[in-house]
Amino acid sequence: MTKSLSKLAWAFLAISFLASCSSVKKREPAALTKVDEKISVASVWSTSVGKSDTFVMRPVLAGDYLYTSAGNGLISKIEVLTGKAAWQVKAPSEVSSGPGSDGNVVVVGSTKGVVYAYDSTGQKIWEEKVGSEVLTEPLVLGGVAVIRTIDNRFIGLDAKTGKRRWSYVRPQTPLALRNSFPMVPIAADAFITGFSGGKVGVMGLSSGSVLWEASLSFPKGFSEIERMTEVSAKPTLIGSRMCAVAFQGRISCGDLTSGNLIWAKDFSSHTGTAQSQDFVFAADEKSHVVAFRAANGAEVWRNETMTFRDVGEPLAVGRVVVMGDKQGYLHFLEQSSGQAIARVRVDSSGISAAPIVASGLLIIQTRGGTLSAYRPN
Repeated sequence: MTKSLSKLAWAFLAISFLASCSSVKKREPAALTKVDEKISVASVWSTSVGKSDTFVMRPVLAGDYLYTSAGNGLISKIEVLTGKAAWQVKAPSEVSSGPGSDGNVVVVGSTKGVVYAYDSTGQKIWEEKVGSEVLTEPLVLGGVAVIRTIDNRFIGLDAKTGKRRWSYVRPQTPLALRNSFPMVPIAADAFITGFSGGKVGVMGLSSGSVLWEASLSFPKGFSEIERMTEVSAKPTLIGSRMCAVAFQGRISCGDLTSGNLIWAKDFSSHTGTAQSQDFVFAADEKSHVVAFRAANGAEVWRNETMTFRDVGEPLAVGRVVVMGDKQGYLHFLEQSSGQAIARVRVDSSGISAAPIVASGLLIIQTRGGTLSAYRPN
């Protein structure tokens, strides 16, 4: 499919989604219900790091610092404990991805298909053209910066120089979500990611080769829109257990080393999974949050109080599962029951990225550019 046809496909898909959601009443977010607060959530610090615009900007933790990016090109290095900026720089063009960093090099992708890299002091050390827009935050690991472009290409760049080491091209599907496909490191020389077509796989960091891939879900229906399925959300890991979910597909857990799936259930989500030792959590397209038993996929509970609130990526920590919504609220659900036990509002914009845990703090970046730290008690 040519680049122009791809754009037409995305536009057609967006129009179809808008048409299916044309009833305001149907998509009206559920009113907030009263919360019987069982934990306190204290605000520690808050700062502005720039708006995400239409992109999902995930902060990245490296050592004692957080790295963030904004749609206007602002890149920030923030102290975890205080929220103070160690430095802020402006990329030469608009940025369309969150940053990737190993603490020594910070890499971001742009709407113009240019990748920029900065050292730990904020000095730009290289830039490299990769040919198309970068929505996925780069993965910086083992001296390699892995770039994933919107047209299904993976490019391994030398993290210090920007020189190309390898490239790998995935087959194009007729339609795809205009979304990021996060890459998660699983070893010093490998990472796991989702693919279009409902697949998930592990790739080698030094070579870019696919070590294994598995079909999480399979296309269904007659039209291309009905048959579109892809694992666009971040897979999650606990030990050797890997869990992932597909848009218009299934949620599943399997063995990380082999790719063999242990169980799978029909489910549709583009916001991903969170795991505890016993449970797997995910929110479907209606923002119904569901807990599955990790061992066999049996449904344990379902919370429908946040219908159409467009909740974002979940995080399981301690005894709660945490996720934000499109109105800037952060919801804390009890892992064992699904009951809401706390709620705070970060700002009035959406929270799409999962919170980060660092130094006993829960850190959230909103689409409006607020980066806030909380301490649950």
